[in-house]
This record gives sequence, C-alpha cells and structure tokens, in this order.
Amino acid sequence: MKAKLLSATVAMALAMTATTASAVDFHGYFRSGVGVSQDGSTQSWMIPYVGRLGNEADTYGEIQLDQELYNKAGVSFGVSSMVCMSSGQGRGWESTSGGDADFALCQFNVQAKGLLTSNPDAVVWAGKRYYQRHDLHIIDTKYWNISGPGAGIENIKAGEGAFSLAWLRGDTNLNSSNLNVNYLDGRYAGFKPWDGAWTEFGITYALKNATDAQDTATTFDDFKNSMMLTAEISQYFASTGINEKFVLQYGDKAMAHNMIDQGGGWYDVWNGDNSDAKGWRFINNGDLPYKDFVFNYVLTYGQAKDYADWTDKTELFSLVGRAQYQWTDIMKSIFEAGTFSKKTDYTGGSSWKDAGQKFTVAQAWSAGSGFWARPELRVYASYLKDGGDGENKTFNGSSDDNTWNFGVQAEAWW
Repeated sequence: MKAKLLSATVAMALAMTATTASAVDFHGYFRSGVGVSQDGSTQSWMIPYVGRLGNEADTYGEIQLDQELYNKAGVSFGVSSMVCMSSGQGRGWESTSGGDADFALCQFNVQAKGLLTSNPDAVVWAGKRYYQRHDLHIIDTKYWNISGPGAGIENIKAGEGAFSLAWLRGDTNLNSSNLNVNYLDGRYAGFKPWDGAWTEFGITYALKNATDAQDTATTFDDFKNSMMLTAEISQYFASTGINEKFVLQYGDKAMAHNMIDQGGGWYDVWNGDNSDAKGWRFINNGDLPYKDFVFNYVLTYGQAKDYADWTDKTELFSLVGRAQYQWTDIMKSIFEAGTFSKKTDYTGGSSWKDAGQKFTVAQAWSAGSGFWARPELRVYASYLKDGGDGENKTFNGSSDDNTWNFGVQAEAWW
C-alpha cells in the first residue's frame, strides 16, 4: 500500500511539474565564439562608435523565464525573471571565483493586467526590470534605458496612443560612496501623424537623494536633479519595406554626458561639477532593403557642454553601416564599416580628438533569410584603426595603432 501511495504521489508530482513547465515562456539571448588578433586574443574597441560585428571578445547570455500565474475575469498576474552572465573567451571553465565571469539577476518582477476597469489593457508592475529599452542593434547601444528596481503602470490608453509612468532606482557610486538616485519616467507612445508614422515622447527626471553626511562631506553636494527629454518618429514605407527612425534628445546636468557617450540616461558623478551641463543628440537609424540586399545604418551627432570640471565642449560624430546580401535562404555575406570622431575642447584652451574606423567582412549562415534572422553562425575578419590625436597605440599591448581580428561567432535570440 505504501509503495502504491508513494508511486501515486510521485506520478502526481511529475504531472504537476510537467504542466507547470509547459506553461513557462522561455526566452533568451547569447553571443559567443572564438577569435584571435594579430597579437593575442580578439580585441574589441569603441563598439558604440564603430560597430559590433567582428568587434566582440566576450561570451554574453540572458536566460528569461516568464509565467502567467493567474487569469480570471479579465485580470491576470504573471512573473518575469532573467539571469545574465558575461565572461571572456579564454577557456571552458570561467567562474566567478576566478574573476573570469560575472552573473547578475537582471530582471525579476510581477506584472498585472486588468486591475483598472476603466483601462483594462493597462499593466501595473513592480520589481526589477529592463524598462522599455530603445535599442540600436549594430552598435549595441540603448539610447533610452532607465532600467532597475522600480514600479509603474504602462499602456494607459489616451487617444490613439498610450501613457506609461514609472519610478525606478539607478544608484551610482563614487569613491566607495553609494548615491541614491531615483528616476521618474513618463512616456506617451503611439500617436500616428500620418500613414506609416509612429511617434514616442518622454521625459526622464533623475532625483539625487544624498544623505546629510554625503552632502556635508561635499562628496555629492555639487550634483543636482537632472532630466533627459526624448522625441522620436519612425516611418515605415510599406511599398518598399524601408524603415526609418529619427531621434532627438536633450539632457542637462548629470544627464548631459549621455549625449556624447552613447548613454541611455545614466546619472554622472565621475566627472566633477556638472551643475551647468547641457547636451543634445540626434540619431538616425534605418533599414533599407532591396530584393536580396539590405542595409542598416546608425548615424549619431551629439554635443555636451560643461559636463566636467575640465571641459568646455565635446562634439561626437559616429556613422556605422551594415550591408548584407542574401545568397540563399540560409546563407548571406555581410560587410560592416564604422567611423567616429569625438573632439573635446578643454577650459584651458587646448583640445583632444579621439577618432577611428572599423571594417568587417563576414560570411554567415542563419535560420532563415532576412537581416534579423537568428540563430546565426559567422566567420569574420575585422580591421580596426585608431586615428585620434597623439600616438594612439591602443592595440596589441599598446604597441600598435591598428589591428586585425579573425574568428567565428554565434548569435541567437528566441
């Protein structure tokens, strides 16, 4: 009898486990591979300015598990979780104990839909979250990225668009002192001024919340509440498949540096007094398909003034383009080129320019055709050149101003 009862209990447990597992949504991302440079292992340099293809020397992964736990009478509750890891590509066993790998709990939150009877599609959430990040894939940059622990409500219908409101934490550290920074983020998305167009507008306001001791010690007393304004419009041309996006951003005080650092909204405490800082940025991103050919590009121009004790103005120009030709349903050839110039004028009257280029050729095989088809396997070769002021011996142990990378990489999202 005991054996039969035990067998029945185990069978029931397995059945419940199987039912639960089948209800879990499994998502993720990873990239990894093997590569060498002309002097040692693969070298990566200035990815947000010259592009990422053939310029990544890491293994990175995200594992996301989502499950709806309740759905009744139009109300649903779900839990979303994500674990992330980053390591090098030196050997198989790369652990946290050896300092070779980092693991993080990137997301863990609860989302509830249907709580507002007047707005049944609105979602109330709380927890740790990647919050509505805006991505530029080929330069691996999120130009609007206020992520972290927080709470909010999104998709509040108003007209043909919807509002989203959130409060998130983004503390920052200086000299082993942790400054509490709270972000209030408001967005309105979905207004369509004409056929094929889509817009989004938002303000991100950063509130410094220093302790009395921190202000008394003058560690953070110069820093102020700051804001970032974002306006963007996207246009899709159905007849050609062309998709264009135009973004205009403004940041002040501790948010101004994002305009020339390809940042997404981080609060700056590392460059001294930025209480008078102001900056702006223009971004143009496009997909241009033509038969078996597609071209994706990112153009960035930005300026920031008085964002550090020793700077007057910094000006950034960056252009990265990736062209792809589809030979068969699964095979493609890829070429990516990037160039940038970042010139800083200092308060003392001198100036300095960082600049450079990257060129990559790759042969790839992917699960289907199209620019965004993944998983993808690539064989690549890249040339990187540091063309800034001075000797600029950036590569190969600070002995050269240029280098070659060669390798094989896999990338997938699901």
